[in-house]
Amino acid sequence: MSGGSVNICEVTQEVKQALKEFRFRKTEDTAALVLKVDREKQQIILDEKLEAILVDDLRESLPGHQPRYIVLSYRQEHKDGRISYPLCFIFFTPRDSHAELQMMYAGSKLALQQEAGLTRGFEIRELEDLTEEWLLSKLGN
Repeated sequence: MSGGSVNICEVTQEVKQALKEFRFRKTEDTAALVLKVDREKQQIILDEKLEAILVDDLRESLPGHQPRYIVLSYRQEHKDGRISYPLCFIFFTPRDSHAELQMMYAGSKLALQQEAGLTRGFEIRELEDLTEEWLLSKLGN
């Protein structure tokens, strides 16, 4: 990396389309889009699409030593009986992942968040922190 500049990865058409479809999905469960950086092409690509999952399932599907972006549509039941589906952007960046990769993810995070139209962004460093309790504490009730 010359001059300390951070490479911002391009959001691919496939990801843009997946984000658009995800925002307007009609199903009534928790789902996630997991996105990753393709280091060679310097692009953000779709890693996996998870439907009808629990937060625990999501955590188990993520690699422990590589960063990921997660767009999560969470089925939240409120104390008054209402149900909402907040969309969240979670940036998982493990402490022991490759420094260059961490910089690529960090440098591209804002562009992806804007592309996804998500204002709520959360960051986690340890995979075991990604729990339903953590998510609810971030979302507030």
